[in-house]
Amino acid sequence: MLRHAAHSRKQYATRAAVLAALLGSIAPARAQQTPPATAPPPPATDTRHPPEEEHVKVLTGLVVTGGMPRDTAADLGRPAEVLSDERLDENRAASLGDTVASVPGVQSSNFGPAAGRPIIRGLDGPRVLILNDGLASQDVSTLSQDHAPAVEPFLADRIEVLKGPATLLYGGGAIGGAVNVVDGRIPEVAVDNGLSGRAETRFLAAAQGGNTSMVRVDGGSDLFALHADAVFRHARDYATPRDRQANSFIDTRAGSLGGALLGDWGFVGLSAARFGNIYGNPGEPDVHLRMRQDHYELKGALRDVWGAGNGLRFAAGHSGYEHTEFEGDTPGTVFRKNANEARLEASFGNATHWQGVVGVQASASRFIAIGEEAFVPETRTRAQGVFGVVRRSPGNVQLDLGARIDHLQSRPVGGAARSFHPLSLSIAGAWKFAPRWTLAANFDHAERAPAEEELFSDGPHVATLAYEIGDAHLRKETARQLELELQYQSPRMQAKLTVYSTRIRGFIHLAETGAFWHWDDADKLLPIRRWTQADADFRGFEGEAIFHLTTNARGDWDLRVFADGVRASFDSGGNVPRIAPSRLGAQLRWENLGWRAALGAICSRRQNHVAPNETPTAGHTLVDAHAARHFDTGNVSWEVFIDASNLTNQDARVHTSFLKDVVLLPGRSLAFGVRVFF
Repeated sequence: MLRHAAHSRKQYATRAAVLAALLGSIAPARAQQTPPATAPPPPATDTRHPPEEEHVKVLTGLVVTGGMPRDTAADLGRPAEVLSDERLDENRAASLGDTVASVPGVQSSNFGPAAGRPIIRGLDGPRVLILNDGLASQDVSTLSQDHAPAVEPFLADRIEVLKGPATLLYGGGAIGGAVNVVDGRIPEVAVDNGLSGRAETRFLAAAQGGNTSMVRVDGGSDLFALHADAVFRHARDYATPRDRQANSFIDTRAGSLGGALLGDWGFVGLSAARFGNIYGNPGEPDVHLRMRQDHYELKGALRDVWGAGNGLRFAAGHSGYEHTEFEGDTPGTVFRKNANEARLEASFGNATHWQGVVGVQASASRFIAIGEEAFVPETRTRAQGVFGVVRRSPGNVQLDLGARIDHLQSRPVGGAARSFHPLSLSIAGAWKFAPRWTLAANFDHAERAPAEEELFSDGPHVATLAYEIGDAHLRKETARQLELELQYQSPRMQAKLTVYSTRIRGFIHLAETGAFWHWDDADKLLPIRRWTQADADFRGFEGEAIFHLTTNARGDWDLRVFADGVRASFDSGGNVPRIAPSRLGAQLRWENLGWRAALGAICSRRQNHVAPNETPTAGHTLVDAHAARHFDTGNVSWEVFIDASNLTNQDARVHTSFLKDVVLLPGRSLAFGVRVFF
């Protein structure tokens, strides 16, 4: 063991030296004229009349803070999508997974309306990072599908989706990608006119009942800014086309306070937030969860530290998370996690040479589960990482290079610690070979350390109705992804088509053993599943196009179409379980003189490519519609809206969900309400 540890330290030191040499060779001292990486983003409050730099097309030009700071999706040379403004308002849902599920290549794990994590290109769980303004959400949603992420989509200014291992700025384990919820809790710029905000109230009808209300206020002067927000949600058990879905209720209370000092030198601020959620588990009629997370954060930036356009950004956060699983009124298993995280980034370069960001990140967490269903032991995890991303853009060509190395240690109580040193590398290029055409290529090598549940679980997992056994000897996952993307832009059309292939060596998954364990409390036989590894291949495509059909006095007509699909199989034969089906979607939009309306449909195909002991899932088509009237009264803007979903009242099941055989999606549903911006 000592010889192994010495070899591991030597390997880590060697990789760190290689990374340092790489960054040193491409980070020249001539840093003078770069547009500042710490430049402030556009104001967070949505007034329906955003500044020119934020009012952009769906496919390109959107501000993305999850890539190189304050960049645009068109310039990143790697896949990125952003939900904001009207598109975000029309897609907001109680769960983050359902909110972003209209993005090509993204679907939801869906364990009822409250618990849904994003699945990106067939990859889920710890392979997809969930971030709040660049810091990890620090919940336990990767542990089980019935654990909801501790984020609130209704408080987001925008939601950024980064696909592929190029998300190494925030964690080398993000083989699938990352979803960054930007909510502006800590103001970074002065508030226009000293006060701004938004509020919304919506009511649910037809198959669903209840309401959601939110408010956000920002105020201050040129020297300081304050922020406050809150959300309240109450939703009753919803109805399906067949019957009422028992135990699908949600009650949410969330809010935050933040403030910052501002100046030409940059900003520094603090925030405190609480997220509270009570929701039912539709798979177990008598089980519900009560969740609470308190989060405290310090964030700041210093501009022009060593020359114009060069600076530092820093952030640190502490989270205290707890949820209790109740059986009726009796408290059952308690899950707790306390976590600290900090990161520091430095930007450098100028527009005619290399531009880039280098940084360090560290985190420490303690997870504990108490109760009969505590199938993962108390575990302490520490991680440290060094990363860098650089870019050069000579003429019509853009080149991006990235590297990250981490040291991660997981130590269970009563067991031996495991240490890992994941290394991630990324190279991306884009060539604008014609005025309207761009060809991009990305190659990524990413390594992921096994998560606590994959290493140390041993016990009944009621949410998945299985007895799960971890393997403390699991090795790192290694993913190599090759991706090609073709983009086209003209005044009448924007389109892109992406194809990719991801080969994962040592893909970690739950495998059926064929044995059963008797659960005495419920007098049931639970299948025994063991975390194991096997090489796997993921192959897929994503396409999206927006056609500007007409623009005249009668209004603007746009047509958006998209399609996606992924196949995943093991090298030894057989399909990877719970892979999302391919989809085809379309939406027709009209806008004129403050009015807007949309009619769309998403067709999910039947999923026949299933693993052993997994059943196929029938396809379905969900039709939705949206309408809104926007008008201004002085400095206040108003919007009255109505949204409809599943208009044809179809039976719809989510193939990626463990509950697909017992839970249907809601039937025909309506939401109507009012928004105000000031």
